Amino acid sequence: MISVPVELGDRRYDVVVGGGARHRLADVVESSVPGASRAAVVTQEGIGVEVDPGIPADRFLVPDGEAAKSLTVVEELCRGLARAGVSRSDVIVAVGGGVVTDLAGFAAASFHRGTAYVNVATSLLGQVDAAVGGKTGVNLPEGKNLVGAFWQPRAVLCDTEVLDSLPPREWASGRGEMAKYAFLGSGPGTDRGPDSSLLDLPLDEQVARCVAIKADVVASDEREGHRRMVLNYGHTLAHALEATAFDPDAGWDLRHGEAVAIGLVFAGQLARRLGRIDDRREELHRRVVGGFDLSPLLPHDADPERLVSFMARDKKAHHDLTFVLDGPDGVEVVHGVDRATVVATLAAMDRSSPGDQV
Repeated sequence: MISVPVELGDRRYDVVVGGGARHRLADVVESSVPGASRAAVVTQEGIGVEVDPGIPADRFLVPDGEAAKSLTVVEELCRGLARAGVSRSDVIVAVGGGVVTDLAGFAAASFHRGTAYVNVATSLLGQVDAAVGGKTGVNLPEGKNLVGAFWQPRAVLCDTEVLDSLPPREWASGRGEMAKYAFLGSGPGTDRGPDSSLLDLPLDEQVARCVAIKADVVASDEREGHRRMVLNYGHTLAHALEATAFDPDAGWDLRHGEAVAIGLVFAGQLARRLGRIDDRREELHRRVVGGFDLSPLLPHDADPERLVSFMARDKKAHHDLTFVLDGPDGVEVVHGVDRATVVATLAAMDRSSPGDQV
């Protein structure tokens, strides 16, 4: 097992990575939530991962898919917790991917104005990113993750053994976030450049390296005052694509990490158009994304103007268009980007063909 600490003072916790990590849940609950006498296990029907929190537990199922991340589902879950008699001293255990950990984490932050929770991440995306760092939230029709809270888990268990059953597109979704970390784990102050060599490591080490990069950023800027915004590299367009896909007329189906991969390529092209990087560095974004076996293509019918309208609602924006972009000092936050430049960059991107499954 590999243990990666998230250093947040008296709210410090460990992310445990390795095959069979879920079997440590009872010990984790006992040590990190010592007053808990009852657990609420939040999961989805198709997850199929059994856990034992070591204390009496109730099981709560939430719907599948991104649509589950809604205020309606949070209300239903919290009402279920209340009916089950879950108290503020008990513990919520999220068992699933990013949808479950985001949703259950937000419910934990809200129920009794704050209830302890532990994440048991069962997807690659959840293990390398979503389950770590305490950002919880749900979506609105107007955009992704616009309602939420910073609420740190007491522990995160990343059981790589359960990843064996993931379908190919769930692997792709996790690799989109890993491609992001290839950029964040390189640059000034490091001895390596962004590439896909992360995939050459054993799986446990791949996950642990991504977690360590995120943990370092979170420890320095827990509430996204500035540095933590770099964790959104590739996400401004990704979230816009996901929000637009809520429209029933949208002609594409993108997993989160697939959208992030497209967002990374867009970020490289936007940075080049702004003169922040050169042609070689822009092309590197495409090569890294390809190295993770991900598509760089924008959906063929994605409307640049509509995408930009969603980007303007992004959480890191300050009443302007704000992006995380590469540059001479590495990846950093850039405010006040001209709308016409963003639209022109989107319009110039390579696109998938009509009828392609994106």
